[in-house]
Amino acid sequence: MNRFCALTGCSLPVQQAAMSRMATPALAAAVSEAGGLGMLAVGRMRPEQVARDIDATLALTARPFGVGFIVHFLDRANLELAAARVPIVELFYGWPDETLVPGGVIVGWQIGSLDEAKAAVDAGCRYVVAQGVEAGGHVRGTAPLATLVPAVRAALDVPIVAAGGIGSAADVRAALALGADAVRIGTRLLAADEADVHPVYVDRLIAADADDTAYTEVFDVGWENAPHRVLRSSIDAVLARDDAEPVGHVGAAALVRRSPTPPNRATTGNIDAMALYAGRSVGALTERASAAEIIDELMAH
Repeated sequence: MNRFCALTGCSLPVQQAAMSRMATPALAAAVSEAGGLGMLAVGRMRPEQVARDIDATLALTARPFGVGFIVHFLDRANLELAAARVPIVELFYGWPDETLVPGGVIVGWQIGSLDEAKAAVDAGCRYVVAQGVEAGGHVRGTAPLATLVPAVRAALDVPIVAAGGIGSAADVRAALALGADAVRIGTRLLAADEADVHPVYVDRLIAADADDTAYTEVFDVGWENAPHRVLRSSIDAVLARDDAEPVGHVGAAALVRRSPTPPNRATTGNIDAMALYAGRSVGALTERASAAEIIDELMAH
């Protein structure tokens, strides 16, 4: 059996990226039901919100799913809560630390370099996600996937998940051929029916290709020195604004100019001037579909 599947209990070597605000219980459950590993995302949520999302996901699937955390915003109470209730937790955007690796649960770490991968395994992680610079959202390293995955594979004997620039069945095959045990899908699943993504954002993704994305630090308010990949059009739109007014709102909460918060369905305002995260796989995203349909297509031989 595939090592990632044997470790996590999923039946297909594919993991959904833990995308803050976008990765709903419905999306995580749908990916798990399709045979992959669904993931909830914890950004700056309160413990009661985390518990509610876990409850909602458990009500939708009996298959394994995980919870992903951003170390920069980590609330240890949330990590302990998740580790007590789900089989898999994952961390990202912080140097691997054994004090953040709870016992009794499978822990993964998304890394951007070989040294970070080694540190993750040394800290007690049982798998690593090797993120290439092609990835959408926040990007940890600077190496392309084709360089990073073989380097990690040669050095470490743990399951490796390839992430960044994977949006088609051909991309999946290429990543596995590099030595990955599984692939991680983010951008392509933003067009899943179950994802909480503003329809204008989805429209922009459908119209884009790889060269319409850019690696930048423009959307850095509250999260400085954290490079990310977004649609170039969103950079142009936000820099065209020189005022201090919010670019939009989520309910009563204002989204300030250059906020790293992407727009979900509840967001109002100038959607084009918000953080429209997208990886270089965006050209494979051509229409809306269910998560199950997307997973089936990606896993086609």
